[in-house]
Amino acid sequence: MTALDLNVAIVGAGPAGIYAGNLLANAVKEQGGSVAIDLFESLPAPYGLIRYGVAPDHPRIKGIVTSLHEMLDAASPSADRRSIRFIGNVEVGRDIALAELQERYDAVIIATGAIRDAALDIPGIDLPGSFGAADFVAWYDGHPDVPRTWDLPEASVAVIGNGNVALDVARVLAKHEPDLRSTEAPDNVLAGLAQSSVTDVHVFGRRGPQDIKFTPIELRELGEVRDVDIILHDEDFQYLEDWVAPNNQYKVMLRTLQQWRDRPTGEASRRLHLHFYHAPVEVLGSPETGVEAVRFERTIPDAAGSVTGTGEFREIAVGQVYRAVGYYGTPVVDAPFDERRGVVPNVEGRVVDADGTPIAGLYATGWIKRGPVGLIGHTKSDALETIGHVVADALAAHASRPEALRPEPDAPRPEAFEGQSPSIFEVLTERGVEYTTWEGWLQLDAHERTLGADHEYTRERVKVVDRDAQVAISRASVPANA
Repeated sequence: MTALDLNVAIVGAGPAGIYAGNLLANAVKEQGGSVAIDLFESLPAPYGLIRYGVAPDHPRIKGIVTSLHEMLDAASPSADRRSIRFIGNVEVGRDIALAELQERYDAVIIATGAIRDAALDIPGIDLPGSFGAADFVAWYDGHPDVPRTWDLPEASVAVIGNGNVALDVARVLAKHEPDLRSTEAPDNVLAGLAQSSVTDVHVFGRRGPQDIKFTPIELRELGEVRDVDIILHDEDFQYLEDWVAPNNQYKVMLRTLQQWRDRPTGEASRRLHLHFYHAPVEVLGSPETGVEAVRFERTIPDAAGSVTGTGEFREIAVGQVYRAVGYYGTPVVDAPFDERRGVVPNVEGRVVDADGTPIAGLYATGWIKRGPVGLIGHTKSDALETIGHVVADALAAHASRPEALRPEPDAPRPEAFEGQSPSIFEVLTERGVEYTTWEGWLQLDAHERTLGADHEYTRERVKVVDRDAQVAISRASVPANA
């Protein structure tokens, strides 16, 4: 093959996968080569956590969809050069095996991200009324694979965590349903929030206000929620006197918290309580009654820059608990997976086996590579490292056949877009897989925008939640081999 004449499969069409595909296409073009990229996604629509993990009242963050759209749309049939195909509603490991992708493509890049909740190993965490934040986020974002209803029958609820997801969950729980009508929250979500009995949302962090993992924008938005008082406690700020903020971001956030401390409260119908130095030790209740309270140990800063328990315990009565202590990676069947860390084991994006040896032609990028840390921008810079190795390995394969990307250098070339039979689409069709395409997504996107324009509350879009409906709309009048 000529230099960097590649066919590549990427598993996951969230930001990590799309950034990786775009960077790879550009890198190969700079080398004077060509690349054909198939972007596989288990959901019918692209964008991953941007579509199903960002709160509906975050239009600025959802603006990232615009840039992701441009990366994929440049690969549409109307463009001069097509290098990336979106293939949705296909789960690798169920509809097609990872080994089949490895046989068909020069390289496979795993970019499945992290959509499950990290565990919180304390007694009572599995009681009725105790939930992972990711499940609640998936509900209010209209994920097709979660129940349509979510009961909020309790006045007081707890959110455990001090990151942006915790704030998103707390904000949605505290907001009044009319204030979400202008967003793309699905109608079933608006109906559920309209029936909410929540009046008090308690957010608990194990560390102090100087260790919060929020961003200034997230924090500021919390204080702008209508008819909600922010409640802070003076005892949580006693250790800040000699503390020096490491950057302007922390200065802004601490200034915001101080302003809230000085703000009068008592007039709002709902309250959002921020508790610091509270380490959860047990969720109290029973299988019959469900969650009744959470028991915390009060903590204090220690010399190592962390916190230590004081031996003082407090019980705070709540009827539901949402744990927002991090995400856990989404494995791919038959790919190596580190159960403890929740990532695909790798060295700088090259996936390795149990002995630490790189697996030829298999790579990882995004949260499944490094764990669920960092913001969207970090995902792009992270992809640069992985793609750098894909390109380097491809160049090595061209220079020396024993170092070829694929485990079997003499195996037949995988299909090109206009190439061999059976095509990937023929394989999926023969198996009865109702895959979706980029053209199908454009149809679904247009349909949702029409629903929004025609809605009683005029909105940018109204999401189609049902998976079968998404697939039917996406596949209407789209050629089977698009």
